[in-house]
Amino acid sequence: MLKQDNLSVTQDCHDCPIRHRAVCARCESDELGLLEDIKYYRRFEAGQTVIWSGDRMDFVGSVVSGIATLTQTMEDGRTQMVGLLLPSDFVGRPGRGTAAYDVVATTDMVMCCFRKAPFEDMMNRTPHIAQRLLEMTLDELDAAREWMLVLGRKTAREKIASLLSIIARRDATLNLGALDGPVSFDLPLTREAMADYLGLTLETVSRQVSALKKDQVITLEGKRHVTVPDMSRLLEEAGDDTDGGMLV
Repeated sequence: MLKQDNLSVTQDCHDCPIRHRAVCARCESDELGLLEDIKYYRRFEAGQTVIWSGDRMDFVGSVVSGIATLTQTMEDGRTQMVGLLLPSDFVGRPGRGTAAYDVVATTDMVMCCFRKAPFEDMMNRTPHIAQRLLEMTLDELDAAREWMLVLGRKTAREKIASLLSIIARRDATLNLGALDGPVSFDLPLTREAMADYLGLTLETVSRQVSALKKDQVITLEGKRHVTVPDMSRLLEEAGDDTDGGMLV
């Protein structure tokens, strides 16, 4: 694992921006106090590897800010991005000694980490943590199944719209924003990363993003800042139900 910097500042759990969605979301005040005793923060720069597949993991944690990718490498060196880690997503698996995927920060990222052994002990003594982690794991499973549909059956335009809708709705949820008006967010992936994740060529991604912009489904400021004027229209373009389809 590459060297990372510990943050010199601390964050009170009660004021944490991901508190309502993270693994500690159901914790009472006394349980948060126990987590405070075993937590620490790590900052990773864009492009830095958080953990290599097969490496021993001595921590678990939640993404506080930034984005990371989950990547799997085949024996012949080919790689495939198999998932995204967005703010509030959990990294690592209690009970598993090594990492299953390469985890790479695609933007500058901050993680709230817990020493693995004490966290596993807390899970056994704190039902709220175990219950929330189970919920998050089942949500992740549902999302993976939905993503199989995106990759296997949807058109290129629907794939792009699906990815944009996931990021838009997650951003709104984290910021407690509404979806009944324009939704704005910074796209965390480059066009190249989007192509890799969606199984498309770079040219196809660029063409479809431009088409969505031309049809006023989205507006772009620069290459990364996206505004969705009407979420229901974006969901229609994605081929999802208006109740939200894939979001977890």
